[in-house]
Parts: sequence; structure tokens; C-alpha cells
Amino acid sequence: MPKPGKAFIFFNCDADKSQASMNIFYNREVFKDTKTSRKNLWKRVKEEYGAERVQIATDDLNTVEMEITEGDPVAASKYIQFGAIRAFDCY
Repeated sequence: MPKPGKAFIFFNCDADKSQASMNIFYNREVFKDTKTSRKNLWKRVKEEYGAERVQIATDDLNTVEMEITEGDPVAASKYIQFGAIRAFDCY
């Protein structure tokens, strides 16, 4: 069996990032682990930030962008309030 790749989904959620608050029917856009798709994930997070549906401290915006585009998108979640990024295996 081939090694699975990664895919990421951004979820709007409650402040505790509870699994129950992450609705796959609301947040159903999947971002593969490619340079272009990661840029699109960052664009999505920026849109949510601009619409004030998530909160990110101004000092953390560059960190969030770097984690999403170059590092571990899931790690960016700790800087995002009312939002989370989860990784899934994809074949």
C-alpha cells in the first residue's frame, strides 16, 4: 500500500476547539499538501480573519502564515481562536 499523503481542513469552531463544534458540512474545503493548496489554505484563514469569524493576534499573523505555507498547518491552530486546522491521511 502506498504511503498516504496529507490533506488539511480548516474548521470554524468554539474557543475550546471541541470536536463537536467542527462541522464538516459547513467547512468542507479540503487542501492537499502542495505549495499551491497551502497558499489557498492561508488565503482561506485570512478571509476568516478579515471577516472576524476567527481571531489571531496581530503579532502572530506571520507565524500562522509560515506554519501554513512552509511548516505544519496543524501547529498554526494554537494561534487561531475560534478556528482550527486538522490533518487527514489521503491516498
